[in-house]
This record gives sequence, structure tokens and C-alpha cells, in this order.
Amino acid sequence: MTLLLMAAGSGSRYGKLKQFDELGPKDEFLMEFSIFDAISFGFDHIVIITKLANKTFLENYLSQRLPNHIKLDVLVQDINDIPSGVIINTKREKPWGTAHAVWTARDVIDSDFVIINADDYYGQNAFVGSSNFIKNNRSNSTYALVGYNLKDTLSDFGSVSRGVCEVNGDKLISIEELKKIELKNGIIKDENSGRILAPETIVSMNFWICSISIFNYIETYFKNFLQNPGNLEKSEIYLPFVAQEMMSNGLIDINVIPSNSNWFGVTYYDDKDEAVSTLAQLTKERKYPSPLWK
Repeated sequence: MTLLLMAAGSGSRYGKLKQFDELGPKDEFLMEFSIFDAISFGFDHIVIITKLANKTFLENYLSQRLPNHIKLDVLVQDINDIPSGVIINTKREKPWGTAHAVWTARDVIDSDFVIINADDYYGQNAFVGSSNFIKNNRSNSTYALVGYNLKDTLSDFGSVSRGVCEVNGDKLISIEELKKIELKNGIIKDENSGRILAPETIVSMNFWICSISIFNYIETYFKNFLQNPGNLEKSEIYLPFVAQEMMSNGLIDINVIPSNSNWFGVTYYDDKDEAVSTLAQLTKERKYPSPLWK
């Protein structure tokens, strides 16, 4: 089983490359705890999507730590990596977005796989659920999403962007990206739309389980996106948008798996202290060895 981690972000709100901040008790990166959890529950292929400047560092860093039986691919999300036959004229420097990051791995993944953010902590039970789903799923057109309660994914230090889900039973009906969600005076509200959100609303934290069919669809989606000149300078293709379009077109259905885990992330630099404290407590409770890798 394969775990793909998206680690090509710039950390603009965090103020530095948060993917490589030393948050663990022995200065481990946050992504290392997700990798450790995945390996513990049967994943044996780790794919990291990053920037060119970080490729060699990550290859050396992780190859010295991961068990010998784990396959590692570190890939670069390159803005010049576009579908064959497409010609564009742009001075763009910003990456094309999370769906493009996933598409970067199209030549190294050949079976169902999990996608996560490198700068989020998802909890061990989330990997139990995803591992069980992959082992038992018999349909290439059934994907899955690990869902979290909105109230458990907010930051005390500013607004957050979340994929707000409409769920019927265990099936995802729709997903909508709200970009400025914040808790104020006991009310959770998206400041852009004025929409009030219930604390127990299920949200996506970009923990997806997909089949390789997603690669071809992203390519089609990306081609259409590039035909609009207005998209070329700053717009991005987001993974939830692709998933929603695939559902709307009847190509896939998406199961929602309860996380049964606590999530935390480091959207803002001020989130760091809580992340460090939580990882230290989990290690103290022997959920993780210290150092993480022997």
C-alpha cells in the first residue's frame, strides 16, 4: 500500500517551511509521525511530493531513517509538468495546486493509495481505517475520505480553509471548499460567505483514499483548466474540486470513514507550541517510540 504526502507548500501563513520544522521530542518532522503510523498498519511505499530545492535533502533524510523494506520516492512538483500537447504562455512561479501535486506521482503508483498533507497530524486510527478500506475495497470507482469534526480542526490563531462535506450515511454527497472559517464568540463562521457552521460538521483534511483512475481524470481536468487564460497566473486545481466533479459525473462514489482520531496541524506559527506538546504527550504515553526510528 502506498502513502502519498503533499509537501510542496510554501508555508506563507506559518512563516517558514513547516513541513521541515522540528516538532517531535527528538526533533522529528510532523510528517514522520504519519509515515510511522502508515508503516505500522501495512503501508510499504512512501511517496513525497516536494519542491526541487528540497528533493535531495528529503531523499537523504528519510532514506537514513525508514526501514529497509520501505520503498521511497521523492518527486518534484514542477510547474512545467503539464499534459502532453498543451502549450501555454505564462510567467507563473506558483505551483498548480494539490490535484497537480497528486498527478506528479502518476508514474510511480500502480494501485490504490492514500493522500495526506505533510503538515497535518491525522492520528493512528485514521490509518487503521484507510488500511482496512484498501484491503477490503473491490471497486476502482469507490474512493474514500477520512472525515473529521469541524470543531476539532480549528486554529486559535486565525481562520482556516476546510472542505465542508455533506454526508448521507457513509457516503459523501458533496464537498465545498470554504476558505475563511473561524471560531468567534462561540460561533463557527465562514467569513467569506457569512455561513454559520455546526461544530459537528464533517470536514475533509485532505486524507483521501483513491484508485489510480484519478490520474487520468486529473489530466483531463488540468487540460480544461489550462484552456482558460484567466487561470494561468494564479489559479490552482484543488483535489476536492476534482473529486466533486468525478462524483457529479457519476464516475466514482466516495465513502466517508470516521477518523476516530484527533487531528492537529500547524497552519500558523503560534500553533507550534501545541503541536510540540501533543507529540511529547503521545510519546510519553508510548504511542510512539523516542527516537521515532531505530
